[in-house]
Amino acid sequence: MSVAMYKLSIPVFIRGLTILSRLLEKAEAHAAAGGPAVEALFAARLAPDMLTLAGQVQRVSDTSKNSVVRLTTVAAPSFPDDETTFAQLKERVAKTIAFLETVKETDLEGSETRTVNMKFGKLEFNFTGDDYVLKFALPNFFFHLTTAYDILRAQGVPVGKADYIGAYI
Repeated sequence: MSVAMYKLSIPVFIRGLTILSRLLEKAEAHAAAGGPAVEALFAARLAPDMLTLAGQVQRVSDTSKNSVVRLTTVAAPSFPDDETTFAQLKERVAKTIAFLETVKETDLEGSETRTVNMKFGKLEFNFTGDDYVLKFALPNFFFHLTTAYDILRAQGVPVGKADYIGAYI
């Protein structure tokens, strides 16, 4: 029995982005209640060679919308990576969700066999659509989502596993 590519991707991305939006709301509230300044949260990172919180949020957004582009003929919106406020980050997440909500199941029909080629410098990867989703897109999406969560935890934002997992729906 196979699982439809739509079901493997779009609802998963929307759910993760919705959780990310809630995490950002908690971070904003924590900063307003005397936690770390917004600027400190935006610049926070887990290690010197990792992206900041803002960079992690941008990659969650980019990974989800670019996955659609790689698997379909649907064009995704482009967002500059210039957010400096929680309102702007939440707006980016909301715009990404809105875009994903326009993707139809029929847009992804047959995409499991589509060839997805990716280049990162000298590295080149060739995937079938299903391998791309399962071995690259979803792991990358959750890496950046988890890292954003971890940055917030490390900065003292009161979030826990239930905030990351979200409602079981």
